[in-house]
Amino acid sequence: MAAAEFTAEELTDIRELLLQRYRGEVEIHLADSELRLAEADPLTAHPTVYWHQRDANFVVFKLGARRYRAQFFYAPTEQFGTGIDEYNDLRQCVAAVLQTQADHERARADMTPTRENSSAAYAEQ
Repeated sequence: MAAAEFTAEELTDIRELLLQRYRGEVEIHLADSELRLAEADPLTAHPTVYWHQRDANFVVFKLGARRYRAQFFYAPTEQFGTGIDEYNDLRQCVAAVLQTQADHERARADMTPTRENSSAAYAEQ
């Protein structure tokens, strides 16, 4: 049985968290995504909220009443979750995917060679 669509209250919660995180309005899109919740399960359609911000794409899936999953991705081959398969609190789910992506963005920036850190690394050798 498919999950009910996101309610107006749930969408408001998502918008509020995005406003806090990005200090401005973020356009969200409603979609349906086919998910396999367990390896043996068939693909089933689930209501999805999608947004794009700071070179990352985010999705929150509604799995059922008070059941959510989230992930972010940069490309189809670069997908990341929060480490938790399912949340029973939407605000916690959205906050977790935002924090996970912010941590990932920070780690990627630390690994990106810049003129300053490549010169310093070369000088230390």
